[in-house]
Amino acid sequence: MIRIVLVDDQTLVRQGIRSLLELSGDVRIVAEATDGEEGIAIIEREQPDVVLLDLRMPKQGGVDVLRVLHARGTLPPTIVLTTFDDDDGLLEAVKAGARGFFLKDVSFERLIAAIRDVAAGGSIIRPAITERALKSLEHIPRPFDVHGQPDPLTKREVEILRLMAGGYSNREIAEALGAAEGTVKNHTSNILSKLGVRDRTRAVLKALELGYI
Repeated sequence: MIRIVLVDDQTLVRQGIRSLLELSGDVRIVAEATDGEEGIAIIEREQPDVVLLDLRMPKQGGVDVLRVLHARGTLPPTIVLTTFDDDDGLLEAVKAGARGFFLKDVSFERLIAAIRDVAAGGSIIRPAITERALKSLEHIPRPFDVHGQPDPLTKREVEILRLMAGGYSNREIAEALGAAEGTVKNHTSNILSKLGVRDRTRAVLKALELGYI
């Protein structure tokens, strides 16, 4: 059983998430908190397998919670759930130690899969890609066979691709992942080579077509 602490200031959101997670059979919410300050205390007391954390809350926001727990060495694997498509919030949350980031309209199946993955030691860094961004990508010519299957990407390469989809630079990606910028550049070159494309935009396009992001 994966033990969850849910930190969110909206009662209806907490009730909805609890009801959904109860359908999974292997995920259980053991405690809830209504603000960041209370969340820190409950997380340290319960030591859950995974935390579901809102970004914008009274007293202390989600990024503050992440920073405090990370500094104390008591931060469990954490997935940020937010109502707002906030690129800056995503980057700050990832820097502070978040393992995943989703909008609250995420599907039940995707959230459960992310919880299981994060509990097992993985990370789900998935910036929300807006309709406007997708529409802008649609106008770019596709000089590749979208049905072709490239060489498999590593987990780190997929993480970097997802941040690339959010429009982040190599420097920002390096800061978010705690890696050297040169390492990110090497991964980016490998991604372009494996996908058979010549630039980052086409890499994101092909990754979308192939279901990587």
